[in-house]
Amino acid sequence: MMHVDLPTFDIPSACLLDKPVYKKMFLENSDLDVTDKKALSEDVERIRWLYTLKPETINVEPFLSREHEYTEIAVLTVELNSANRAVRIASFMHKAIPYPLLLIFLHHGKAAFCTAEKRINQADTSKLVVGERQTTDWINLSEPTEPQTAFLDAMRIGKLPSANFLGLYEGLTARIIELEASKRTGSFGAVSTPVAKAQAEILQQIETYEREISDLRTKLKREKQMSRKITLNTEIRQRKNTVQSLEDDLRQTAGQESI
Repeated sequence: MMHVDLPTFDIPSACLLDKPVYKKMFLENSDLDVTDKKALSEDVERIRWLYTLKPETINVEPFLSREHEYTEIAVLTVELNSANRAVRIASFMHKAIPYPLLLIFLHHGKAAFCTAEKRINQADTSKLVVGERQTTDWINLSEPTEPQTAFLDAMRIGKLPSANFLGLYEGLTARIIELEASKRTGSFGAVSTPVAKAQAEILQQIETYEREISDLRTKLKREKQMSRKITLNTEIRQRKNTVQSLEDDLRQTAGQESI
């Protein structure tokens, strides 16, 4: 596997754990289906529990509420033999580890970062509900793009919110969302959590419309009647216009509030 040094993000050395996480932990403590087990066995080369951010190792307060229990943050690196099932691997790892978790996938000199909000299950407070994951594209650590370089810089611990662990974790997630938005806005700025959440909603809408456009284009290729082709082309054009409008909204939010 090609080796590239991972940025330390200025995390204090007191947070360094760098211990192996064995695959059997996921097999014994997770409800994995056949495909999950295959992905774990074949695609995952090595897992390291790289850092644990705790109040005693970093100057950040725990956050406790009816919905959230953010008393520490775990940072894991996952070296992959194959990136084809990284999304599936991220899903079961976030479910298996009961802490706010930053997953850093590594593959052939590239890295991808993944977070997922965890909330207390109100029906059974001993369990957690894993929210939607936010994941970056693969970043070539030797030659990141300009937005990716800005993202990596914004992930430094001194540039993240530090009032409490929920705010810090939301800051990590906000940067991942903003990097995804930068593919459409052309630039990266470390926006606040409320702005990032607004961007995430816009990105979801764009994804929905682009999926509809793809479906309509498939129908158009198969259509024989000219009148129906005209209708389909009109529907495609309308959705394209909507996507363009949403991208304009995305640029406006990106320029509203940087931190």
